[in-house]
Amino acid sequence: MPKNQKSNNTTFLISCFLFSIGVSLILILLNLLFSFNFTLELALVNMFVCFGCSFLFFYFVYQKIIYSRIEQTVQRLKQFTSKKIPDENYDYTYDAADPLEQLNQEIIKIANDREKEVEHLTKLETYRKEYLGNVSHELKTPIFNIQGYVSTLIDGGLYDENINLEYLKRADKSVDRMINIIDDLETISQLESGSLLLDNEKFDVVALVKDVTEQLELAASKKNIKILIDDEIKKIKVVADKFRIRQVFANLLTNSIKYGKENGTTKLKFKVIEDTVIVDISDDGIGIEERHLPRLFERFYRIDKGRSREQGGTGLGLAIVKHIIEAHEQHITVTSQVGVGTTFTFTLRKAGGNSVNP
Repeated sequence: MPKNQKSNNTTFLISCFLFSIGVSLILILLNLLFSFNFTLELALVNMFVCFGCSFLFFYFVYQKIIYSRIEQTVQRLKQFTSKKIPDENYDYTYDAADPLEQLNQEIIKIANDREKEVEHLTKLETYRKEYLGNVSHELKTPIFNIQGYVSTLIDGGLYDENINLEYLKRADKSVDRMINIIDDLETISQLESGSLLLDNEKFDVVALVKDVTEQLELAASKKNIKILIDDEIKKIKVVADKFRIRQVFANLLTNSIKYGKENGTTKLKFKVIEDTVIVDISDDGIGIEERHLPRLFERFYRIDKGRSREQGGTGLGLAIVKHIIEAHEQHITVTSQVGVGTTFTFTLRKAGGNSVNP
């Protein structure tokens, strides 16, 4: 028998015994006051009868009414906290434990859960406000630019050959930026909701990287940045969504060029461990302060907001990268040192069979 149950039974018996003694003392007192014919034998018999009656009475009240209802409350609280739908044939049987203690523990558990839930909802509300503010700000900038260029053209600039074509090009550039922001937001939303299904296939990730670097050669050449691919492994077959992984490499390499230093270098290395391909993308750029690293993959998070917008970024690139990698059930990390450079490391699933050629 559980310790709590033994304590309850002892308390219950003592209560009945004290009640019977109390009734007997009342009868003895009445006998002394009113001279009833009340002998000691009769007092003892009365005490035993009172003890038996009180035992049955308290047992019925405690066990059948109070105790069973407390136990039902405990069971319903358990179902509520576990978010289970009660079964109408559910058996609320007593499990030989103290129901009052169970009720107390369940109430404490509910209070703690609600406190955590309120804290979580508060964080979500803060995040929602920041997110809406960031979206509004990011969209407002190109909209105001377009408005300014169009207003100038309407007010007569359209006929000024010195500015009309230039302002139209700038307006077009702002429209492209708005489209990029909206496309990136849609991509993140689909990845988070799970509505974006991955089209996994087997492909050579080294060949994919070479294709992406070729497309970025012009941007890299403007800062005289060299993109070097580790040539120890000629071919590595992985299983992933090729289009999305291309996005990952394009975003990370574009960042290394944007924030890399003049005459710098970006290196890509591949390492195969069992069924996992580890990819390192390192640059010798300006680096990132350690305090920024935990939030680097957040949407719209910028280290240098002014400089980032000048570079034309949407602030969503790294968030998309993280979501794509996690959608493949893989991981991505970042390490950085100011003045030394930054390294992004992520994993991919290696294809089966002879998928690596040194």
